[in-house]
Amino acid sequence: MFLSRLVMTAKQFSTSAVTSFPKLKTHSGTKKRWRALSNGKFKRAHAAHAHLNVAKRPGRKNALCQTAYSSGAQTPTLKKLMPYA
Repeated sequence: MFLSRLVMTAKQFSTSAVTSFPKLKTHSGTKKRWRALSNGKFKRAHAAHAHLNVAKRPGRKNALCQTAYSSGAQTPTLKKLMPYA
């Protein structure tokens, strides 16, 4: 009696159970560039801030070091590209 109940419980928590849908893949370029925030938006760093800074004005360099956030139009696309973020 106890052994059969234990076997039934083990079958319910089996990891080899067939899921109803396939796993979604995260876009590798997106996961390298964007980070998800708790409010549902995403953030990223600006490009062109690491080198060749002599010709850039100080105001431009300051703007490039600031964090960029996803716009209202970008957010749904990023959620599709990063489904588990």
